[in-house]
Amino acid sequence: MEETQRLADAIHEGNTEQIESVLEGLDSRRIARVVCALADADQTAMLTALTPEDAAELLEDIPDVEVIEAVSQLSPATAAAILHELPSDEQADLVGALDEEDADAILAAMDPAEAERIAQLVAHDPESAGGLMATEVVSLRRTATVGRVLDRFRKDADRLRRLDVQYAYVTEKPRRLVGVLRLRDLLLADATTRLEDLMIANPLSVSVTADLRELSNLFEEYAFLGVPVVDAEGELLGVVSRSAVDDATQDQAESDFRRSLGLVEEEVRSLPTLRRSRLRLAWLTINILLNVVAASVIAGYQDTLAQVIALAVFLPIISDMSGCSGNQAVAVSMRELSLGLIEPFELLRVWLKEASVGLINGVALGGLIGVVGWLYTGNAWLGLVVGGALGINTLVAVLIGGALPLVLKLRGIDPALAAGPILTTVTDMFGFFLVLSLATAVLPRLVG
Repeated sequence: MEETQRLADAIHEGNTEQIESVLEGLDSRRIARVVCALADADQTAMLTALTPEDAAELLEDIPDVEVIEAVSQLSPATAAAILHELPSDEQADLVGALDEEDADAILAAMDPAEAERIAQLVAHDPESAGGLMATEVVSLRRTATVGRVLDRFRKDADRLRRLDVQYAYVTEKPRRLVGVLRLRDLLLADATTRLEDLMIANPLSVSVTADLRELSNLFEEYAFLGVPVVDAEGELLGVVSRSAVDDATQDQAESDFRRSLGLVEEEVRSLPTLRRSRLRLAWLTINILLNVVAASVIAGYQDTLAQVIALAVFLPIISDMSGCSGNQAVAVSMRELSLGLIEPFELLRVWLKEASVGLINGVALGGLIGVVGWLYTGNAWLGLVVGGALGINTLVAVLIGGALPLVLKLRGIDPALAAGPILTTVTDMFGFFLVLSLATAVLPRLVG
């Protein structure tokens, strides 16, 4: 890639102006590709050469996993300077993702007050209001006048430009939230008006412990851009934005999808090869054992399979179709769990709902594959065997798929990580057993 080579050459020459020139000519997606293609040493040299402000802006265009890797290679002082330029919520996310040793070294190189604030944010659950909030808020006293506030804004304009300010929050000592003020109302009000006469009293707020589901529901109900976050005493701690909640919800969905495929951590191909291999092998080796269990069923019916070789054509079809049906049920249960529409103990309700769908789909799919089997071999009994097996296994798959996430949740196991492989093994094993056992029962009619 031409841009990557130009950027690498500028880094090797120590030409900061050329580095900035190359990056300025790229959009955010291109920047991510070019920077990720650099060697680790070149990334470190580039971030060190740029100003902390430019380096922080650059990190916002790079995948999180690459940012963590790059920052961990920097000196603590350089990393601390870059971290200082990030919004507080991004600071907490980055520090929380670093190894403890790297995080401690970076925090030690920062201003003690800022380091303490970041450490407090990191202590919150990352998918709670405390973990998602930004602490940069405009907090004003209720007795202040509009004129005094606007004068303060003008004097503090450089800092305010860096903030995504949508609202001002009115507090009483020490920082108890009492009102919210739209900036539009502030700009249009008379200079002598006191904020307590202009503010919206008793504003909606969320607890610092509110989880992602509560926050998502709140932003669906109200068209707010942000909501203040308070502690148990009602003191203002920060603000959680709609965009932060949307991003966290999307990240959660992507994480669940990755884990369902056996990718436990986020991965990009610019990461070290051995690390990527280790991340994948950790799950693939478990799947070998699960597949050996499923294959053992076939081994027990070798004689039947040898006499009716056509069954080998339909075994993978039945396995795949049943797995697809089961995974649909898994997806619905995981979605309802995340939205709070079901609780882990509602197994009977889930089974009843899935049984009706499983029966209908089982009859439809079983009938279809049965006709195909009959036409393929000219033997109606073989069509009955494969059709019956797929129909029954479809019902079993949706019952297991619907219930499995709930059972795993009750046991404290991550459903996204374990539900898929367990379902696949069970449906494969049961599907193979159904086909081969039914075929064995009517074997004379299949070989006659």
